[in-house]
Amino acid sequence: MGIRIIYMGTPDFAVEPLRRLVEGGYNIVAVVTMPDKPIGRHHDVLQQSPVKQFAVAHGIPVLQPERLKDETFLEELRSYQADLQVVVAFRMLPEVVWAMPRLGTFNLHAALLPQYRGAAPINWAIINGDKETGITTFFLDHDIDTGQVIYRESVPIYDDDDVETVHDRLMLLGADLVLKTVDDVERGIVSPIPQSELTVDGPLRPAPKIFKETCQIRWEELTAREVYNFVRGLSPYPAAWTTLDGNMLKIYKVALSAHSSNHAPGTIETDGKKYLRIACREGWVDVLSLQLAGKKRMNVEDFLRGAHIAQECVK
Repeated sequence: MGIRIIYMGTPDFAVEPLRRLVEGGYNIVAVVTMPDKPIGRHHDVLQQSPVKQFAVAHGIPVLQPERLKDETFLEELRSYQADLQVVVAFRMLPEVVWAMPRLGTFNLHAALLPQYRGAAPINWAIINGDKETGITTFFLDHDIDTGQVIYRESVPIYDDDDVETVHDRLMLLGADLVLKTVDDVERGIVSPIPQSELTVDGPLRPAPKIFKETCQIRWEELTAREVYNFVRGLSPYPAAWTTLDGNMLKIYKVALSAHSSNHAPGTIETDGKKYLRIACREGWVDVLSLQLAGKKRMNVEDFLRGAHIAQECVK
């Protein structure tokens, strides 16, 4: 059956590596994921994480601790006598958890560490206009995303990429890298490298968690190119936003405009039928896909058919 593996993860990104491990015949003895999340108008429906749904469908025991230092959870975790723990998009683990298996615990991170340590590496790489990102496996230690690197693989970020396309590319590459890492850890042939010994171009950039206020477009601060990167770095979720007539307007896709003008940042120009462009600190962007609060997402022509927008400013 091979080494005993406990897999830890929660979102869709973590399902593909787990699927590959299960289909490859690896000995996944248990899965650890977040507790079911209350959803619905009255929070009376519990939603299982994608990882839990997959594990249950394949008969894998599931642990869902509220607190990772809870002694009942730790005893249950120990009872599985795992040789190795694999973590993909989960949460920060205490030492009592990551130090438990004899072969250690490794994490899959959606960036080329030491760049973009933190919760939202894909978003920030695109927002910052990077042309390359990648995937890293590394052994966990006491601090977030600082452990010794096992393997890294790079991929390009294309100019028309958004979070969804890069996410899916890294998810598939990450599944390959998880299997390679498990195989080589089991064989004892990995040579982990301290992150301080890795060459990095330019300063280290963090990847902090993204909140609602993070997603507001600052028209007066950003050039058209920076707005373009900002929008695609948050699309389709959680989505960049601005306000129009006091209502939130989510913007999912823009194009760089050849239009030139000296209007104030945030100024809207539209013919009411085909185009809607917004002035930035330098240049303009053409809005292609958007969603007004309370409405569905739509392309700009459908939006303009039902909207009456004066020459005004967004904020």
